Amino acid sequence: MSVHKEIKRVTTHVLSEMKLKGEKIAMLTSYDYSMAKLVDQAGIDIILVGDSASNVMAGNETTLPITLDQMIYHGKSVVKAVNRALVVVDMPFGSYQGNSLEALNSAIKIMKVTHADAVKVEGGKEIIESVERILSAGIPVMGHLGLMPQSINKYGTYTVRAKEEVEALKLIDDAKLLEEAGCFAIVLEKIPAELGTKVAQALKIPVIGIGAGGGVDGQVLVIHDMLGITQTFSPRFLRRYLNLADEIKGAVNNYVQDVKSKDFPNEREQY
Repeated sequence: MSVHKEIKRVTTHVLSEMKLKGEKIAMLTSYDYSMAKLVDQAGIDIILVGDSASNVMAGNETTLPITLDQMIYHGKSVVKAVNRALVVVDMPFGSYQGNSLEALNSAIKIMKVTHADAVKVEGGKEIIESVERILSAGIPVMGHLGLMPQSINKYGTYTVRAKEEVEALKLIDDAKLLEEAGCFAIVLEKIPAELGTKVAQALKIPVIGIGAGGGVDGQVLVIHDMLGITQTFSPRFLRRYLNLADEIKGAVNNYVQDVKSKDFPNEREQY
């Protein structure tokens, strides 16, 4: 029997067991109570309250503008809905880089107010002091390497990362550094599949991919993308499981027509 079906609550220990047994980890984003409830009931292992909320919920071009308090609002809403999945909250840009004490305070605030299970940060060697300080308070940390959206102004492009040897070697070193510091898992975004497999094999902790190939320990997608709510974003790694944009627009259009034609409400739909 799989670890996935046996357990009532996903923990960092359960994720380690899943990697050990070769069972893939399924992870999706959620940002509100109603969606998180459905995602949790469907059997997801990890729910990421991603700073992608900046894009899909707030309409910003990048993840940079979202604040710590906004992330806490989304995190608190999600946690209330979840019974089984491990809930991870992204630490937003500016809440942990360059100041490990501020990083600790930000992480503590997230955990105390949202009741989430863990936080996620982007970066390796550059932020290792912050990672260690957060971990010293007993707060589980998930890392994130490869394409790091919070550093998009540095890259200037969303193209595949670590194709060149120098960047690939740094990514491997950073992954090992995060594991040694005590991170319980790492997300790898938009890197060559071969490198993703290499990192997953080199580490004891689970490696979750988004555009990092099938050789990693699990996968993550943004829920608005995989449900087809967003339409403009179509990278190679995205599989759309529904086309909700058309479904929703169709339903709203039908509602508008029924109201205009006085078909809604009918006699059975009023008191």
